[in-house]
Amino acid sequence: MTYVLVPGAGGEAWYWHRVVPLLKSRGDRAVAVDLPAEDPTAGLAAYADAIAAAADGADHVTLVAQSMGGFSAPLVCDRLAVRQLVLVNAMVPRPGETGGEWWQGTGHHEAWVAKARAEGREPVFDGVTDFFHDVPQAVVDEAFARGEPEQSGRPFEDPWPLEAWPDVRTRVLAGADDRFFPVEFQRRVARERLGLECDVLPGGHLLALSRPHELVEYLLRC
Repeated sequence: MTYVLVPGAGGEAWYWHRVVPLLKSRGDRAVAVDLPAEDPTAGLAAYADAIAAAADGADHVTLVAQSMGGFSAPLVCDRLAVRQLVLVNAMVPRPGETGGEWWQGTGHHEAWVAKARAEGREPVFDGVTDFFHDVPQAVVDEAFARGEPEQSGRPFEDPWPLEAWPDVRTRVLAGADDRFFPVEFQRRVARERLGLECDVLPGGHLLALSRPHELVEYLLRC
């Protein structure tokens, strides 16, 4: 089995650095993708090309998409030997919808505000609070030492080009403690857009950094 691991915004393969060795230790191949996130001319087609190139013709692929990767990963399901697509705290687009439209189309802001208020927090976005709240401090320090990855707005401008969701077995995984994409929000979006129920693991938005062992065990069970 080859696991092709697609990151979210910022597009860094480093996001998967705690997952890759765990998958390899089980005898599987794991390929973490670098996306052209800093390129202001690179849209969804360029992201799909980068995923396909990283996979390098692998057979028996489990394609794993984190967050924003939900827009680009499905685009390669007809270019790779994909056996299943696993969405991890991921955006789920509709045909013709842009990434910029997705936020309002899903009611994300209202769900995010409600989550913050339910936890007694002010609904003011903060990367540490929303993304890194459950990530080990050593990993947080490493991430911030690397510097904030660039993410151009270009791929959010492209209408999602598929006419329907790929005819590939799809699983949806949500972090029970995700503050950015609250679990009930993800459940609703998965039902409305894919007709699927979410699987849930403990952890926040960045499961590959905060819960790599649990995430790998889930992928292996899939």
